[in-house]
Amino acid sequence: MRFIFIIMMFIIGFGATATAADAYTVPNIINKEKDPELYCMAQNIFFEAGTESYMGKVAVALVTMNRVKDARYPNDICEVVYQGPVRESWKTQITPDKSDAVFYPVKNRCQFSWYCDGKDDIPTNSVGWRHAQEIAIFVVKLGQWAGLLEGATHYHADYVNPKWNEKLHLIGQIDRHIFYRWD
Repeated sequence: MRFIFIIMMFIIGFGATATAADAYTVPNIINKEKDPELYCMAQNIFFEAGTESYMGKVAVALVTMNRVKDARYPNDICEVVYQGPVRESWKTQITPDKSDAVFYPVKNRCQFSWYCDGKDDIPTNSVGWRHAQEIAIFVVKLGQWAGLLEGATHYHADYVNPKWNEKLHLIGQIDRHIFYRWD
C-alpha cells in the first residue's frame, strides 16, 4: 500500500498549492444546481484540505465517500458533509408558522469543522477551488483512488488528539491529517 502511495505521489506531484496565479478568476466546472453532490464534495475538499497537497485533498474526498458507503452515515454526499446538530433561528422561533423555519448548524459540532465554524462557505481562491472541483469529479464520477485509504472514515489534524481516535484503527498520515477506520 505504501509503495503504491509513493508511486502516486511522484506521478501526480507532491502538492498543488496556491500561488500568485490564484489572483485570476477560473470558471466553475461544477454547477451547484445541476450537480449538488459534486458541489458539496468540492466544498468539503476546498475547506477541509485547501492548504494540503493534491493527495491530501484526495484523501479528504475519499473519507467523505467512505462515509457515504458506510451504513453508520447518511448515503448522500451532501448529507454526510453537512451532518451535525442544528438549531432553529431565533427569527423563526418566535413565529407560530413553522413551515418556513430556518435552521443553522451548531457551531463547532459538525462532522466537518468548516461547515459550522460561522464563516462564509463560498469558495474564494480560484485555483484552489478549481483543484477541489477536479478532484471531486475524479473521486465521485470516475471512482479514482478508491481503496487508497483502506476504508478510512475519520481523520483529524496532527496538532489535535481527539478521544475518539483510541477506538479506531490507524491507517496513516497524509500531510497534516491522520486517518482512521472502524475495525
